Amino acid sequence: MPRALISVFDKTGVAEFARALVDRGWEVISTGGTARLLAEHGIAVLPVERVTGFPEMLDGRVKTLHPAVHGGLLARRDLPAHMAAIATHGIAPIDLVVVNLYPFRATIAKPGVTLAEAIEQIDIGGPSMLRSAAKNHAAVLPLVDPADYGRVVAALDAGAVPESLRRELAAKVFAHTGAYDGAIAAYLGRDEAEGLPAHLPLALTRHMTLRYGENPYQRAALYVADEPGMRDLRQLHGKELSFNNLLDIEGALLAVEPWTTRPACAIIKHTTPCGIALGATPTDAYRRALATDPTSAFGSVVAFNMPVDAATAEAMHDLFVEVIVAPEVAPDALTVFRRKKNLRVVALPPAGAGPALDLKRVRGGLLAQDRFRYCAEDTGWTVPTARAPTDEERRDLRFAWAAVASVKSNAILLARDEAAIGIGAGQMSRVDASFLAVHKARAAGHATDGAVLASDAFFPFPDGVEEAAAAGVRAVIQPGGSVRDQDVIAAADTHGIAMVLTGRRQFRH
Repeated sequence: MPRALISVFDKTGVAEFARALVDRGWEVISTGGTARLLAEHGIAVLPVERVTGFPEMLDGRVKTLHPAVHGGLLARRDLPAHMAAIATHGIAPIDLVVVNLYPFRATIAKPGVTLAEAIEQIDIGGPSMLRSAAKNHAAVLPLVDPADYGRVVAALDAGAVPESLRRELAAKVFAHTGAYDGAIAAYLGRDEAEGLPAHLPLALTRHMTLRYGENPYQRAALYVADEPGMRDLRQLHGKELSFNNLLDIEGALLAVEPWTTRPACAIIKHTTPCGIALGATPTDAYRRALATDPTSAFGSVVAFNMPVDAATAEAMHDLFVEVIVAPEVAPDALTVFRRKKNLRVVALPPAGAGPALDLKRVRGGLLAQDRFRYCAEDTGWTVPTARAPTDEERRDLRFAWAAVASVKSNAILLARDEAAIGIGAGQMSRVDASFLAVHKARAAGHATDGAVLASDAFFPFPDGVEEAAAAGVRAVIQPGGSVRDQDVIAAADTHGIAMVLTGRRQFRH
Protein backbone atom coordinates (compact mmCIF):
# COMPACT_ATOMS: atom_id res chain seq x y z
CA MET A 1 0.00 0.00 0.00
CA PRO A 2 1.54 3.38 -1.01
CA ARG A 3 1.84 5.97 1.75
CA ALA A 4 1.24 9.73 1.77
CA LEU A 5 2.27 12.12 4.53
CA ILE A 6 0.02 15.19 4.72
CA SER A 7 0.76 18.15 7.02
CA VAL A 8 -0.43 21.56 5.84
CA PHE A 9 -1.08 25.04 7.18
CA ASP A 10 -3.17 26.05 4.14
CA LYS A 11 -5.87 23.38 4.12
CA THR A 12 -7.43 24.41 0.80
CA GLY A 13 -8.61 21.26 -1.00
CA VAL A 14 -6.59 18.93 1.22
CA ALA A 15 -9.54 16.84 2.44
CA GLU A 16 -10.68 16.20 -1.13
CA PHE A 17 -7.14 15.28 -2.17
CA ALA A 18 -6.67 12.92 0.79
CA ARG A 19 -10.00 11.23 0.02
CA ALA A 20 -8.91 10.76 -3.61
CA LEU A 21 -5.73 9.03 -2.41
CA VAL A 22 -7.57 6.78 0.06
CA ASP A 23 -10.08 5.83 -2.63
CA ARG A 24 -7.12 4.72 -4.75
CA GLY A 25 -5.69 2.50 -2.03
CA TRP A 26 -3.27 4.87 -0.29
CA GLU A 27 -2.59 5.10 3.44
CA VAL A 28 -2.49 8.63 4.82
CA ILE A 29 -0.16 9.74 7.63
CA SER A 30 -0.91 13.12 9.15
CA THR A 31 -0.17 15.51 12.01
CA GLY A 32 -2.01 17.78 14.42
CA GLY A 33 -4.67 20.01 12.93
CA THR A 34 -4.44 18.39 9.51
CA ALA A 35 -5.15 14.96 11.03
CA ARG A 36 -8.16 16.34 12.91
CA LEU A 37 -9.55 17.94 9.75
CA LEU A 38 -9.17 14.74 7.75
CA ALA A 39 -10.81 12.69 10.53
CA GLU A 40 -13.73 15.15 10.58
CA HIS A 41 -14.21 14.37 6.88
CA GLY A 42 -14.31 10.65 7.60
CA ILE A 43 -10.87 9.95 6.17
CA ALA A 44 -8.82 7.24 7.90
CA VAL A 45 -5.57 8.76 9.18
CA LEU A 46 -2.47 7.21 10.73
CA PRO A 47 -1.14 9.74 13.31
CA VAL A 48 2.53 10.53 12.77
CA GLU A 49 3.36 9.61 16.37
CA ARG A 50 2.33 6.04 15.51
CA VAL A 51 4.98 6.09 12.80
CA THR A 52 7.77 7.69 14.86
CA GLY A 53 6.95 6.17 18.25
CA PHE A 54 7.34 9.64 19.80
CA PRO A 55 4.67 12.17 20.76
CA GLU A 56 4.63 15.71 19.44
CA MET A 57 7.09 17.73 21.57
CA LEU A 58 8.15 21.26 22.45
CA ASP A 59 4.85 22.98 21.59
CA GLY A 60 4.87 21.38 18.15
CA ARG A 61 8.46 22.25 17.28
CA VAL A 62 9.28 18.53 17.00
CA LYS A 63 6.86 16.06 15.46
CA THR A 64 8.20 14.86 12.08
CA LEU A 65 11.97 15.26 12.64
CA HIS A 66 12.61 11.54 12.97
CA PRO A 67 14.37 8.76 10.97
CA ALA A 68 11.06 6.93 10.63
CA VAL A 69 9.86 9.88 8.52
CA HIS A 70 13.03 10.94 6.72
CA GLY A 71 14.28 7.41 6.22
CA GLY A 72 10.99 6.63 4.50
CA LEU A 73 11.40 9.71 2.31
CA LEU A 74 15.09 9.53 1.45
CA ALA A 75 15.64 5.82 0.85
CA ARG A 76 16.43 5.15 -2.80
CA ARG A 77 14.16 2.43 -4.10
CA ASP A 78 16.74 1.41 -6.72
CA LEU A 79 19.43 0.65 -4.11
CA PRO A 80 18.96 -2.69 -2.30
CA ALA A 81 21.22 -1.49 0.52
CA HIS A 82 18.90 1.47 1.22
CA MET A 83 15.80 -0.69 1.22
CA ALA A 84 17.46 -3.28 3.46
CA ALA A 85 18.56 -0.56 5.89
CA ILE A 86 15.08 0.87 6.40
CA ALA A 87 13.60 -2.63 6.61
CA THR A 88 16.08 -3.49 9.38
CA HIS A 89 14.82 -0.53 11.39
CA GLY A 90 11.15 -1.12 10.66
CA ILE A 91 10.79 1.94 8.45
CA ALA A 92 8.24 1.89 5.65
CA PRO A 93 8.71 4.00 2.49
CA ILE A 94 6.67 7.19 2.10
CA ASP A 95 5.69 7.83 -1.50
CA LEU A 96 4.07 11.26 -1.45
CA VAL A 97 4.41 14.35 0.76
CA VAL A 98 1.90 17.20 0.96
CA VAL A 99 3.25 20.11 3.00
CA ASN A 100 2.85 23.87 3.02
CA LEU A 101 4.52 26.09 5.54
CA TYR A 102 3.76 28.33 8.48
CA PRO A 103 2.79 31.85 7.25
CA PHE A 104 6.03 33.64 8.07
CA ARG A 105 5.64 36.42 5.50
CA ALA A 106 2.02 37.07 6.44
CA THR A 107 3.04 37.25 10.09
CA ILE A 108 5.84 39.79 9.67
CA ALA A 109 3.58 41.93 7.46
CA LYS A 110 1.26 42.55 10.41
CA PRO A 111 1.75 45.86 12.23
CA GLY A 112 3.50 45.57 15.56
CA VAL A 113 4.56 41.94 15.23
CA THR A 114 7.29 41.05 17.70
CA LEU A 115 10.50 39.15 17.01
CA ALA A 116 9.28 36.31 19.23
CA GLU A 117 6.04 36.03 17.24
CA ALA A 118 7.98 35.98 13.98
CA ILE A 119 10.40 33.32 15.24
CA GLU A 120 7.53 30.97 16.08
CA GLN A 121 6.38 31.13 12.45
CA ILE A 122 9.70 29.76 11.17
CA ASP A 123 8.77 26.29 10.00
CA ILE A 124 11.41 23.59 10.52
CA GLY A 125 9.77 20.22 10.00
CA GLY A 126 7.84 21.31 6.92
CA PRO A 127 10.83 22.47 4.83
CA SER A 128 12.79 19.41 5.99
CA MET A 129 10.14 16.99 4.72
CA LEU A 130 9.71 18.91 1.49
CA ARG A 131 13.42 18.97 0.77
CA SER A 132 13.79 15.26 1.56
CA ALA A 133 10.90 14.40 -0.75
CA ALA A 134 12.10 16.74 -3.50
CA LYS A 135 15.63 15.32 -3.36
CA ASN A 136 14.19 11.86 -3.81
CA HIS A 137 11.52 12.94 -6.31
CA ALA A 138 12.29 9.95 -8.54
CA ALA A 139 10.38 7.90 -5.93
CA VAL A 140 8.53 10.46 -3.80
CA LEU A 141 6.01 13.01 -5.08
CA PRO A 142 6.54 16.37 -3.30
CA LEU A 143 3.52 18.70 -3.23
CA VAL A 144 3.65 22.25 -1.89
CA ASP A 145 0.91 23.92 -3.95
CA PRO A 146 -2.80 23.01 -3.66
CA ALA A 147 -3.16 23.90 -7.34
CA ASP A 148 -1.23 20.70 -8.16
CA TYR A 149 -3.53 18.26 -6.35
CA GLY A 150 -5.74 17.62 -9.38
CA ARG A 151 -2.78 17.13 -11.70
CA VAL A 152 -1.28 14.51 -9.41
CA VAL A 153 -4.56 12.58 -9.11
CA ALA A 154 -4.88 12.60 -12.90
CA ALA A 155 -1.28 11.38 -13.27
CA LEU A 156 -1.86 8.56 -10.76
CA ASP A 157 -4.95 7.48 -12.66
CA ALA A 158 -2.98 7.49 -15.91
CA GLY A 159 -0.42 5.05 -14.50
CA ALA A 160 3.20 5.93 -13.77
CA VAL A 161 3.76 9.60 -12.87
CA PRO A 162 6.05 11.00 -15.58
CA GLU A 163 9.57 12.14 -14.72
CA SER A 164 8.79 15.59 -16.14
CA LEU A 165 6.02 16.16 -13.59
CA ARG A 166 8.17 14.82 -10.75
CA ARG A 167 10.97 17.23 -11.65
CA GLU A 168 8.55 20.13 -12.00
CA LEU A 169 7.09 19.47 -8.53
CA ALA A 170 10.57 19.12 -7.03
CA ALA A 171 11.70 22.40 -8.60
CA LYS A 172 8.61 24.11 -7.21
CA VAL A 173 9.49 22.82 -3.74
CA PHE A 174 13.03 24.18 -3.82
CA ALA A 175 11.80 27.51 -5.19
CA HIS A 176 9.21 27.66 -2.40
CA THR A 177 11.61 26.77 0.41
CA GLY A 178 14.24 29.10 -1.05
CA ALA A 179 11.77 31.98 -1.02
CA TYR A 180 10.72 31.08 2.50
CA ASP A 181 14.32 31.06 3.75
CA GLY A 182 14.96 34.29 1.85
CA ALA A 183 12.11 36.04 3.63
CA ILE A 184 13.48 34.90 6.98
CA ALA A 185 17.02 36.00 6.08
CA ALA A 186 15.80 39.43 4.98
CA TYR A 187 13.75 39.84 8.16
CA LEU A 188 16.50 38.77 10.57
CA GLY A 189 19.15 40.65 8.57
CA ARG A 190 17.44 44.02 8.66
CA ASP A 191 19.92 46.79 9.27
CA GLU A 192 18.15 49.12 11.67
CA ALA A 193 20.68 51.90 11.04
CA GLU A 194 20.55 51.66 7.25
CA GLY A 195 16.88 50.73 7.06
CA LEU A 196 17.69 48.24 4.32
CA PRO A 197 18.31 44.48 4.57
CA ALA A 198 21.90 43.25 4.55
CA HIS A 199 20.80 40.46 2.21
CA LEU A 200 18.08 40.71 -0.40
CA PRO A 201 17.08 37.24 -1.61
CA LEU A 202 14.55 37.32 -4.44
CA ALA A 203 12.00 34.63 -5.20
CA LEU A 204 10.10 35.13 -8.43
CA THR A 205 7.87 32.77 -10.36
CA ARG A 206 7.44 32.85 -14.12
CA HIS A 207 3.86 33.99 -14.50
CA MET A 208 3.64 34.60 -18.22
CA THR A 209 5.83 33.88 -21.24
CA LEU A 210 5.72 36.79 -23.68
CA ARG A 211 6.00 36.77 -27.45
CA TYR A 212 9.16 38.87 -27.24
CA GLY A 213 10.75 41.69 -25.26
CA GLU A 214 11.18 45.35 -26.15
CA ASN A 215 12.26 44.17 -29.61
CA PRO A 216 11.27 41.03 -31.54
CA TYR A 217 14.69 39.35 -31.20
CA GLN A 218 14.60 39.46 -27.36
CA ARG A 219 13.07 36.59 -25.37
CA ALA A 220 10.88 37.74 -22.48
CA ALA A 221 8.65 36.64 -19.64
CA LEU A 222 6.84 38.17 -16.67
CA TYR A 223 8.04 36.97 -13.27
CA VAL A 224 6.03 37.81 -10.16
CA ALA A 225 6.64 37.85 -6.44
CA ASP A 226 4.29 36.42 -3.84
CA GLU A 227 2.70 39.79 -3.13
CA PRO A 228 -0.15 41.89 -4.55
CA GLY A 229 0.56 43.29 -7.99
CA MET A 230 0.96 41.85 -11.47
CA ARG A 231 0.22 38.34 -10.20
CA ASP A 232 -3.41 39.54 -9.75
CA LEU A 233 -3.78 40.82 -13.31
CA ARG A 234 -6.79 39.38 -15.16
CA GLN A 235 -6.96 39.83 -18.91
CA LEU A 236 -10.62 40.13 -19.87
CA HIS A 237 -10.29 40.58 -23.62
CA GLY A 238 -7.88 40.91 -26.52
CA LYS A 239 -4.64 39.45 -27.78
CA GLU A 240 -1.83 38.59 -25.42
CA LEU A 241 -0.04 41.30 -23.51
CA SER A 242 3.42 42.31 -24.66
CA PHE A 243 6.54 43.23 -22.69
CA ASN A 244 6.03 46.91 -23.54
CA ASN A 245 2.33 46.72 -22.62
CA LEU A 246 3.27 45.52 -19.14
CA LEU A 247 5.82 48.30 -18.69
CA ASP A 248 3.19 50.85 -19.72
CA ILE A 249 0.64 49.29 -17.36
CA GLU A 250 3.09 49.79 -14.49
CA GLY A 251 3.58 53.43 -15.51
CA ALA A 252 -0.17 53.88 -15.78
CA LEU A 253 -0.83 52.48 -12.32
CA LEU A 254 1.80 54.81 -10.88
CA ALA A 255 0.13 57.76 -12.59
CA VAL A 256 -3.35 57.21 -11.09
CA GLU A 257 -2.11 55.95 -7.71
CA PRO A 258 -2.27 59.31 -5.83
CA TRP A 259 -6.06 59.50 -6.13
CA THR A 260 -8.33 57.08 -4.30
CA THR A 261 -11.63 58.93 -3.82
CA ARG A 262 -12.06 60.82 -7.11
CA PRO A 263 -12.08 59.43 -10.66
CA ALA A 264 -8.69 59.73 -12.34
CA CYS A 265 -7.50 58.74 -15.80
CA ALA A 266 -3.98 58.57 -17.20
CA ILE A 267 -3.03 57.99 -20.83
CA ILE A 268 0.43 56.45 -21.13
CA LYS A 269 2.95 56.35 -23.97
CA HIS A 270 6.38 54.81 -23.42
CA THR A 271 5.79 54.56 -19.64
CA THR A 272 5.06 58.27 -19.15
CA PRO A 273 1.76 60.16 -19.26
CA CYS A 274 0.74 62.11 -22.33
CA GLY A 275 -2.55 62.91 -20.60
CA ILE A 276 -3.77 62.87 -17.02
CA ALA A 277 -6.81 64.38 -15.34
CA LEU A 278 -9.42 64.14 -12.62
CA GLY A 279 -13.12 64.24 -13.42
CA ALA A 280 -16.59 63.99 -11.98
CA THR A 281 -16.93 60.50 -13.50
CA PRO A 282 -14.51 58.07 -15.20
CA THR A 283 -15.91 59.25 -18.55
CA ASP A 284 -15.24 62.88 -17.66
CA ALA A 285 -11.74 62.05 -16.41
CA TYR A 286 -10.99 60.20 -19.67
CA ARG A 287 -12.19 63.04 -21.90
CA ARG A 288 -10.16 65.59 -19.96
CA ALA A 289 -7.05 63.37 -20.01
CA LEU A 290 -7.44 62.82 -23.76
CA ALA A 291 -7.65 66.58 -24.29
CA THR A 292 -4.12 66.99 -22.88
CA ASP A 293 -2.56 65.66 -26.07
CA PRO A 294 -4.97 63.80 -28.41
CA THR A 295 -2.28 63.18 -31.03
CA SER A 296 0.09 61.35 -28.67
CA ALA A 297 -2.77 59.29 -27.22
CA PHE A 298 -2.85 57.13 -30.38
CA GLY A 299 -1.71 53.59 -29.49
CA SER A 300 -1.63 54.27 -25.76
CA VAL A 301 -2.36 52.45 -22.51
CA VAL A 302 -5.27 54.04 -20.65
CA ALA A 303 -5.62 53.57 -16.90
CA PHE A 304 -8.42 54.33 -14.48
CA ASN A 305 -8.39 54.27 -10.69
CA MET A 306 -12.06 53.27 -10.57
CA PRO A 307 -14.26 50.70 -12.34
CA VAL A 308 -15.02 51.43 -15.98
CA ASP A 309 -18.67 51.61 -17.06
CA ALA A 310 -20.33 51.38 -20.47
CA ALA A 311 -20.50 55.16 -20.90
CA THR A 312 -16.71 55.38 -20.55
CA ALA A 313 -16.23 52.48 -22.95
CA GLU A 314 -18.41 54.21 -25.56
CA ALA A 315 -16.48 57.46 -25.10
CA MET A 316 -13.24 55.61 -25.94
CA HIS A 317 -14.57 53.90 -29.06
CA ASP A 318 -12.95 56.21 -31.62
CA LEU A 319 -9.43 56.13 -30.13
CA PHE A 320 -6.93 53.40 -31.05
CA VAL A 321 -5.81 52.05 -27.66
CA GLU A 322 -3.43 49.17 -26.95
CA VAL A 323 -4.56 48.41 -23.38
CA ILE A 324 -7.22 49.54 -20.94
CA VAL A 325 -6.51 48.83 -17.28
CA ALA A 326 -8.86 49.44 -14.34
CA PRO A 327 -9.68 47.83 -10.99
CA GLU A 328 -12.83 46.39 -12.56
CA VAL A 329 -14.66 46.55 -15.89
CA ALA A 330 -18.44 46.37 -15.90
CA PRO A 331 -19.95 43.60 -18.06
CA ASP A 332 -21.72 46.10 -20.34
CA ALA A 333 -18.45 48.02 -20.75
CA LEU A 334 -16.68 44.80 -21.68
CA THR A 335 -19.35 44.19 -24.32
CA VAL A 336 -18.46 47.54 -25.89
CA PHE A 337 -14.71 46.88 -25.73
CA ARG A 338 -15.13 43.47 -27.38
CA ARG A 339 -16.11 45.19 -30.61
CA LYS A 340 -12.35 45.65 -31.09
CA LYS A 341 -10.75 42.22 -31.20
CA ASN A 342 -7.18 43.44 -30.69
CA LEU A 343 -7.88 45.77 -27.77
CA ARG A 344 -6.48 44.34 -24.55
CA VAL A 345 -8.68 44.86 -21.49
CA VAL A 346 -7.14 44.21 -18.09
CA ALA A 347 -8.55 44.21 -14.58
CA LEU A 348 -5.94 44.83 -11.90
CA PRO A 349 -7.05 45.67 -8.36
CA PRO A 350 -5.11 48.29 -6.38
CA ALA A 351 -2.08 46.80 -4.66
CA GLY A 352 -2.28 49.06 -1.62
CA ALA A 353 1.00 50.46 -0.40
CA GLY A 354 2.94 48.02 -2.54
CA PRO A 355 6.40 46.60 -1.80
CA ALA A 356 8.70 48.46 0.57
CA LEU A 357 11.53 48.49 -1.96
CA ASP A 358 11.77 49.52 -5.59
CA LEU A 359 14.39 47.52 -7.49
CA LYS A 360 16.23 48.38 -10.68
CA ARG A 361 18.57 45.97 -12.45
CA VAL A 362 22.15 46.95 -13.20
CA ARG A 363 24.92 44.75 -14.56
CA GLY A 364 25.87 42.23 -11.92
CA GLY A 365 23.48 43.54 -9.29
CA LEU A 366 20.43 45.50 -8.24
CA LEU A 367 19.79 49.01 -7.04
CA ALA A 368 17.27 49.12 -4.20
CA GLN A 369 15.47 52.15 -2.86
CA ASP A 370 12.44 52.91 -0.75
CA ARG A 371 9.36 52.85 -2.91
CA PHE A 372 8.19 56.29 -4.04
CA ARG A 373 5.26 57.69 -2.06
CA TYR A 374 3.36 60.78 -3.12
CA CYS A 375 3.31 63.37 -0.31
CA ALA A 376 0.56 66.00 -0.24
CA GLU A 377 0.82 69.56 1.02
CA ASP A 378 0.44 68.69 4.70
CA THR A 379 4.12 67.68 4.63
CA GLY A 380 5.34 71.26 5.00
CA TRP A 381 4.94 73.18 1.74
CA THR A 382 6.10 76.81 1.91
CA VAL A 383 5.44 79.95 -0.16
CA PRO A 384 8.62 82.06 -0.61
CA THR A 385 7.17 84.54 -3.14
CA ALA A 386 5.48 87.86 -2.48
CA ARG A 387 2.23 86.51 -3.89
CA ALA A 388 0.63 83.40 -2.44
CA PRO A 389 -1.44 81.14 -4.69
CA THR A 390 -5.19 81.60 -4.72
CA ASP A 391 -7.39 78.74 -3.53
CA GLU A 392 -8.05 77.78 -7.15
CA GLU A 393 -4.35 77.87 -7.99
CA ARG A 394 -3.50 75.84 -4.91
CA ARG A 395 -6.03 73.19 -5.93
CA ASP A 396 -4.40 72.94 -9.36
CA LEU A 397 -0.90 72.97 -7.87
CA ARG A 398 -1.90 70.04 -5.66
CA PHE A 399 -3.08 68.13 -8.72
CA ALA A 400 -0.02 69.07 -10.80
CA TRP A 401 2.41 67.99 -8.08
CA ALA A 402 0.75 64.56 -7.87
CA ALA A 403 0.61 64.23 -11.67
CA VAL A 404 4.21 65.23 -12.43
CA ALA A 405 5.51 62.45 -10.15
CA SER A 406 4.70 59.87 -12.82
CA VAL A 407 6.40 61.80 -15.65
CA LYS A 408 9.95 60.86 -16.66
CA SER A 409 12.61 63.38 -15.57
CA ASN A 410 13.36 66.10 -16.40
CA ALA A 411 9.62 66.69 -16.04
CA ILE A 412 7.46 69.79 -16.34
CA LEU A 413 3.65 69.64 -16.28
CA LEU A 414 1.18 72.44 -16.99
CA ALA A 415 -2.31 72.11 -15.52
CA ARG A 416 -5.63 73.86 -15.30
CA ASP A 417 -8.85 72.75 -13.57
CA GLU A 418 -7.19 69.54 -12.29
CA ALA A 419 -6.20 68.37 -15.74
CA ALA A 420 -2.83 68.40 -17.49
CA ILE A 421 -2.71 70.65 -20.55
CA GLY A 422 0.97 70.26 -21.47
CA ILE A 423 3.72 67.81 -20.47
CA GLY A 424 7.46 68.08 -21.06
CA ALA A 425 9.06 64.73 -20.27
CA GLY A 426 12.52 63.16 -20.34
CA GLN A 427 14.44 66.27 -21.38
CA MET A 428 18.12 66.83 -20.75
CA SER A 429 17.54 70.35 -19.41
CA ARG A 430 14.71 71.74 -17.34
CA VAL A 431 14.26 74.81 -19.52
CA ASP A 432 13.78 72.48 -22.52
CA ALA A 433 11.17 70.56 -20.53
CA SER A 434 9.38 73.87 -19.81
CA PHE A 435 9.54 74.85 -23.47
CA LEU A 436 8.21 71.45 -24.55
CA ALA A 437 5.33 71.54 -22.05
CA VAL A 438 4.24 74.92 -23.40
CA HIS A 439 4.68 73.78 -27.00
CA LYS A 440 2.62 70.62 -26.42
CA ALA A 441 -0.12 72.59 -24.70
CA ARG A 442 -0.44 75.09 -27.53
CA ALA A 443 -0.22 72.39 -30.19
CA ALA A 444 -3.25 70.73 -28.58
CA GLY A 445 -5.15 74.03 -28.59
CA HIS A 446 -4.82 74.88 -24.91
CA ALA A 447 -4.39 78.46 -23.75
CA THR A 448 -1.53 78.62 -21.27
CA ASP A 449 -2.48 81.96 -19.69
CA GLY A 450 -3.41 81.38 -16.07
CA ALA A 451 -2.13 77.79 -15.94
CA VAL A 452 -0.04 76.36 -13.13
CA LEU A 453 3.26 74.54 -13.55
CA ALA A 454 4.84 71.67 -11.63
CA SER A 455 8.52 70.75 -11.83
CA ASP A 456 9.69 67.38 -10.48
CA ALA A 457 13.01 68.89 -9.29
CA PHE A 458 14.37 72.35 -8.57
CA PHE A 459 15.03 74.99 -11.20
CA PRO A 460 18.83 75.32 -11.41
CA PHE A 461 18.48 78.70 -13.12
CA PRO A 462 15.71 81.29 -13.49
CA ASP A 463 15.32 80.48 -17.21
CA GLY A 464 12.67 77.81 -16.57
CA VAL A 465 10.54 80.31 -14.66
CA GLU A 466 11.12 82.91 -17.39
CA GLU A 467 9.85 80.36 -19.95
CA ALA A 468 6.76 79.76 -17.80
CA ALA A 469 6.13 83.47 -17.34
CA ALA A 470 6.31 84.05 -21.08
CA ALA A 471 3.54 81.47 -21.46
CA GLY A 472 1.32 83.22 -18.90
CA VAL A 473 1.78 80.71 -16.07
CA ARG A 474 0.50 82.18 -12.79
CA ALA A 475 1.70 79.69 -10.19
CA VAL A 476 4.60 77.21 -9.90
CA ILE A 477 5.25 74.28 -7.61
CA GLN A 478 8.75 72.82 -7.26
CA PRO A 479 10.95 71.25 -4.56
CA GLY A 480 13.44 74.09 -4.15
CA GLY A 481 16.96 73.42 -2.93
CA SER A 482 19.03 74.99 -5.69
CA VAL A 483 21.96 77.26 -4.81
CA ARG A 484 20.16 79.78 -7.04
CA ASP A 485 16.78 79.49 -5.30
CA GLN A 486 16.78 83.20 -4.50
CA ASP A 487 17.34 84.07 -8.17
CA VAL A 488 14.51 81.73 -9.17
CA ILE A 489 12.18 83.20 -6.54
CA ALA A 490 13.12 86.73 -7.61
CA ALA A 491 12.23 85.87 -11.21
CA ALA A 492 8.84 84.61 -10.03
CA ASP A 493 8.27 87.83 -8.06
CA THR A 494 9.23 89.95 -11.08
CA HIS A 495 6.43 88.31 -13.07
CA GLY A 496 3.88 88.14 -10.25
CA ILE A 497 4.04 84.33 -10.12
CA ALA A 498 3.11 82.56 -6.91
CA MET A 499 5.57 79.80 -6.02
CA VAL A 500 5.23 76.85 -3.66
CA LEU A 501 8.27 74.90 -2.44
CA THR A 502 7.62 71.31 -1.38
CA GLY A 503 11.10 70.45 -0.09
CA ARG A 504 10.86 67.07 -1.80
CA ARG A 505 12.16 65.97 -5.22
CA GLN A 506 10.20 63.56 -7.44
CA PHE A 507 12.71 62.23 -9.97
CA ARG A 508 11.63 59.28 -12.09
CA HIS A 509 14.49 57.84 -14.15
